[in-house]
Amino acid sequence: MIRYLTAISLALMVYAATARAETLRGSVTNLPIPRFVSIKSDECNVRRGPSLSHKIDWVFTRKGMPVEITAEYGHWRRVRDRDGVGGWVHYSLLSGSRNVIIEEDMLSLHIRPNPDTQVAARLEMGVIARLNECSEGWCRLTAGGYKGWAPQKALWGIKENEIIE
Repeated sequence: MIRYLTAISLALMVYAATARAETLRGSVTNLPIPRFVSIKSDECNVRRGPSLSHKIDWVFTRKGMPVEITAEYGHWRRVRDRDGVGGWVHYSLLSGSRNVIIEEDMLSLHIRPNPDTQVAARLEMGVIARLNECSEGWCRLTAGGYKGWAPQKALWGIKENEIIE
């Protein structure tokens, strides 16, 4: 009986933690945490802590690169890139525009969200593409003047099964 109650208690704690994680909101913006944004400028300092007095660990040098916000503190956002490396960035260096990184080499962009349709372009791994919309496992992207649909699972910068209209 004790084991049974312990198992139920553990299950309830896991469920509560999962529910909290799904509804976590930023203390400053009240926006969901985590969430994806993109780097606004060609140079973006990433610091060890949320202030100008903290050491710069590295600099993002790719405008439009998607990053995931994992925390907020005043005007600072803790972000991580696709490799899981993180740090603090001033909010003015981030954009709410959604971009993704292509995670599959020579990814086909289809004219419709169907693998049997015509290929509009092929994108190399590491290309940054503008995210226009996503539904049912497919995302409409724009990159290098080309537009098309790609499987959501081949992209970094969007949550699994996330819908964007």
